[in-house]
Amino acid sequence: MNARAALFDLYGDHLRSRGGRASVAALVRLLAPLEIAAPAVRTAVSRMVRQGWLAPARLPQGPGYEATPKCVRRLDETALRIYRAEAVTWSGRWHLVSVEPVRERTRRERLRAGLSFLGYAPLTEGTWIGPRPSPELDGLLAGEEVRADRFEAALDGDPRALVARIWDLDAIAAAYEEWLARAVELVGSLPDGADDDRVFAVRSRLLHGWRNFLFRDPCLPAELLPAGWPGEKARTYFEQEAARLLPAASAFVERHLTEP
Repeated sequence: MNARAALFDLYGDHLRSRGGRASVAALVRLLAPLEIAAPAVRTAVSRMVRQGWLAPARLPQGPGYEATPKCVRRLDETALRIYRAEAVTWSGRWHLVSVEPVRERTRRERLRAGLSFLGYAPLTEGTWIGPRPSPELDGLLAGEEVRADRFEAALDGDPRALVARIWDLDAIAAAYEEWLARAVELVGSLPDGADDDRVFAVRSRLLHGWRNFLFRDPCLPAELLPAGWPGEKARTYFEQEAARLLPAASAFVERHLTEP
């Protein structure tokens, strides 16, 4: 886990509900159980400030950083997907996004990564498809200053065949199986009565591994997935263990947030 990813997880999972701010000293202390050194934390914070995710803030405990409105929106949208409150439904129609050509390679790759993160897959170089419109799409297109036409359409054919063609479900299923095996081993490494810093570290690594599926799994509705989809078993385990470990992890965060 690198420092930037760990900071996003920390702000999203703990600091967002506590005002979205923390002193520099607290950030260093909070990431120490993840074996992230102070210089790496400060470098990652500086990078996130330049990218508009964090802003300097004066706190009673000393200089710190708070999540910007842009960051808060992303954290809230991500939380809804990590801790899915409702079952995914499907209207039977597809959302198509036809994106204008982007010549600059960096912007093009960033746009592709963003569309994949939102659950879309490419039909052609400039046309992307997803099972539903993403509420985050407007923000992505505006941020990249890209124009796109959007359509809703019904497929004349077998939707499962389409899904199997444009998403690598075998690879995603294998990734879920691998994550679950490692997650069980990770959580099982915690002894009874473990200190809250160890619980925080294990829960953070559990969350980080699960969060990576936001970039891989389009969250397709059950009717488009193979029988016995391993993603559901993995989700059940994640939600169960994340909730069980939360009190001790939260105690660790609270203690270090209030220290000078």
